[in-house]
Amino acid sequence: MADHLEASVTLPSDPASVSAARAYVVGTLAEWGLPADTEVSDTVRLIISELATNAVQHTFGQSPTFTVDMALERDERLRIGVTDSHPRFPRRLPAAVQQDNGRGLVIIRWLTAECGGRFRIRPTREGGKTISVELPWATPARAATTAVRQEP
Repeated sequence: MADHLEASVTLPSDPASVSAARAYVVGTLAEWGLPADTEVSDTVRLIISELATNAVQHTFGQSPTFTVDMALERDERLRIGVTDSHPRFPRRLPAAVQQDNGRGLVIIRWLTAECGGRFRIRPTREGGKTISVELPWATPARAATTAVRQEP
C-alpha cells in the first residue's frame, strides 16, 4: 500500500448527506483494505455519522456544504475530519437526564479515546472549523491462504 492515501468529498448540508458521508467513508475504508464488517469500521461509521450530523444540524444554514477528508499515513494512522464554514465551535452542553441530543461529541471523544486516538477541533483559514479524529490503523489479520488438508 502507498505511504499516504487521501480521499475527500463535499456534500450539501442536508440530512440526506449524513448517510452519503457514511457510505463514502465505509467504501473508501474498504478500498484501503478495511472490510465493512469489522469493529473498527463500525466505530468509524459511528464517528462519521455523528460528525456529519453535527455539520448539518448545528450550522444553522450558515454552511451550505461540509467536507469529509480522510488520510491514511503509512498504514499506521487514519485521520478523518469534517469541515464546515460555520465559525462557532461546538460547546459542551450540560448533562441533563432527559436530554435527547447534544451527546455526539461526547460519543466521538469516548470512541476515539477507546481506540487510542486523538480528537481535535481547529479553525480553518476561511473562518469555519474542522473537527477531526486520528485513529491507529488496524486491518484484521488475513487468513492463511494455504488450507491444511486432513487425511481421513
